[in-house]
This record gives sequence, C-alpha cells and structure tokens, in this order.
Amino acid sequence: MDLHQRYPGLDDLKRRAKRRLPRFVWDYLDSGTGAEQARARNRTALDRIRFLPSVLHGPMEPDLSTVFLGMAQALPFGIAPVGMSGLIWPGAEAALARSAAAAGIPFCLSTVASQSPEDLAPHLGQDAWFQLYPPKDEGIRADLLARARDAGFRTLVLTVDVPAASRRERQTRSGLTQPPRLTPRLLAQIAMRPAWALGMARQGMPHMRTLDRYISGAQKNLPPTAHVGYLLRTSPDWDYVDWLRRNWDGRLVVKGVLRAQDAKRLEEAGADAVWISNHGGRQFDGCPAAIEVLPEIREAVRIPLVFDSGIEGGLDIIRALALGADFVMLGRACHYALAALGADGPAHLTDILAKDMQANMSQLGTPDLAALQTLKPWPPAAG
Repeated sequence: MDLHQRYPGLDDLKRRAKRRLPRFVWDYLDSGTGAEQARARNRTALDRIRFLPSVLHGPMEPDLSTVFLGMAQALPFGIAPVGMSGLIWPGAEAALARSAAAAGIPFCLSTVASQSPEDLAPHLGQDAWFQLYPPKDEGIRADLLARARDAGFRTLVLTVDVPAASRRERQTRSGLTQPPRLTPRLLAQIAMRPAWALGMARQGMPHMRTLDRYISGAQKNLPPTAHVGYLLRTSPDWDYVDWLRRNWDGRLVVKGVLRAQDAKRLEEAGADAVWISNHGGRQFDGCPAAIEVLPEIREAVRIPLVFDSGIEGGLDIIRALALGADFVMLGRACHYALAALGADGPAHLTDILAKDMQANMSQLGTPDLAALQTLKPWPPAAG
C-alpha cells in the first residue's frame, strides 16, 4: 500500500483517526476549551499569512536541516508532549520516541504521560526532551530531574501556561474522567472501535506511570478535566524558574509564552529558548492565535524560539519559521497519525511534512531554512 496515495495529507490521517478512536478519546485529543474559539483562531491566523512565489530559480531540492540548541537536526520540527498519549493509542509514547529517533528529530515526553522516563530510555534518540509539569515539593522536583537526566533526556521543558485545570467542555461532555472510569457509556463506544480496544486489552488501561512513586491513596475531589498530577503541582513563579536553572545542567526551554515582556525576562533568567504556544487552544479561549504574537516576541529576544499551536502541514511550518520561529513542534498532528496508522503513522506524517515543506519552498525560491527568514508576508505591512 502506498501511504502517500491513500493518505496524502494530515486531513486524511485525521479522518481515519476519528473513525478508529472511541468518541471520548477523540474528544480528549481534538478538543479545546470554552467555545474553542482560540483553537479556531490558530487556524484562521495561519491561513492569513501568505507569500508571493518566486520564479526562475532552476531545479531545487530545498535543504531542511538545521542546528537548534547546539544539536544538528534533520528537520526543523519535532514531536510535542501530549499528556496521556497512551490513552490515544496503546504504547503511544514508545512508538513516537522510536519514530523521532529514526527521523533524527526531537521527541518530548510529558510528565503526565502513560510511560515513564525509564520506560522510554531504550527508545530515545540523540535529542530527547522532558516536559515538566511543575511539582511543588522540592524533593519530588529534584527526583524528577534526576530520573529524566538518567534516562537520557537532555532538554527540560517547563510548561507555565497551566496555572489551573481548564474546563474543556467538549471533553467533559464526552464522559471522560481522570483517571478514566469505564462506564457503560464509554464501554459502548469502545465496543465500536475494535482496533483500539484490542490494543488496550493487550496494554492495559493507561495511567501516569511517572507519578506512581509519588502518589498513594485516593485521588481526592479533582475536577473531571484535572488529573492526578494536580495533587503534586504548583503554579510556578520566577523563583521556580531560577531554581530550575540552578539545578538543571542541560538545556532549559520555557513553554506557553505569549507576551514579549515575559519572553525577555526569561531570556534574562537564563532560559535557553522560549516556546511560543497557546496550548493548542486548550487552556484559555480568550487568547490570540500563537502565530499573531510570534513576530513581536522575535523582536524582543535573541534566544531561539520554539513554536506550536495550529500547525497542520509543511506550509504552516514555513509560516512559523518565516515569522521568527527557529523550531516547530507538533502535538495533535502526530497523535492523529498514530491513531490512523498505528506505529507507521508518525513516520508517514514526518514524510508528508518534509515533502510539503520542500514543495512549497521550491515555489518560494528558498533553497534552505535560512532563506525562509528573508521572506516577507504579502501584502506588505502599511508604512
């Protein structure tokens, strides 16, 4: 089967994923918060960014390689963290890590994943990132950093845009709770999705394995969109960033920034990169599209910028790079691919994105990623 014939774009993978996932799992992956306007805004804002094609450049095979945070990267994008990936597809984290290692791109593991840093150690490539949902307890915090370092993670990503659980109304309406409880309603949905059900029967229902050693007893009265991690977490402050900078000897990235002044202060605090993101529209429905604030943040800081939120193809990656990002991460898209095609899905998506980037860069006359930084959106800004 030629996957490019059957599934030439992310939309094809997304449609197949929806057919293969129980409704409550699909809503967990696909939903935003509130009326999901921030999620829609990401797409609309990306679509507004246009460029004039450039002609008569002769044959071109654009080079997609780059160096990011001192690491040679085969491609300018990687796999972003998604909590409880194992709920979306059995063995998700290991499959994503193996695919990233084979492609020579970063994979980022969430603190609230269904596999632990130790589980992932045999599958990691040269550039593995660990995303930290910030524990309040300093002992737990130090232990998590040590476990990540010992497992082979060299980049720490502090997520700062989740001060509290968002409501995620569509997810709540679907009946999913944390931890998942298999009600008759959910069991009926599972019965209609045999591939997912068989995989879960072999793997067992996922839970947040990284946190096992820190959690005992009841889950307390958590809201349905919160999870066991909220029993440990705090909303970090600037002192928290300073503590991490002193206690983590690898690269430090801070994720979830939309204000230029925050990015500037993080640069001064010693962050190695800032990750521009509105959490894919999953946290605050009143925020701008992440791409709308990227140029202002690019002007404010000199350190590298990571970008996510709304990326759905190679052209979107080009848009982000042209507006000031140094690297792009994709979360939902990789999980659509995994749910659509199992372990073969992420590699196919990587190929789709790379081919799409090369085709569009040829239209723009840009032979490499450095040339993308010279692009100016059309129409030109007034004045």
